Amino acid sequence: MPNTSQRPNDLANNKERLKKTINNMEAAEEAMKFAEGKELSAIKEKNERRKDSIEVLQREVKAEAKSKINGYI
Repeated sequence: MPNTSQRPNDLANNKERLKKTINNMEAAEEAMKFAEGKELSAIKEKNERRKDSIEVLQREVKAEAKSKINGYI
């Protein structure tokens, strides 16, 4: 079972985490060209999790920007 414990949410680095996650996903897509079997399957599964993370991070970045505009942060 994967470690799914929550980490504290640091809004200051969400943009950086988003960029890093996208870069990792793109690198993994390149690696898939040379992968086979279990390795290919593992890369695909991890990229699916990355897609979910990217969606969450994008929502957080948008919410943070909206909060700044509305004067909450």
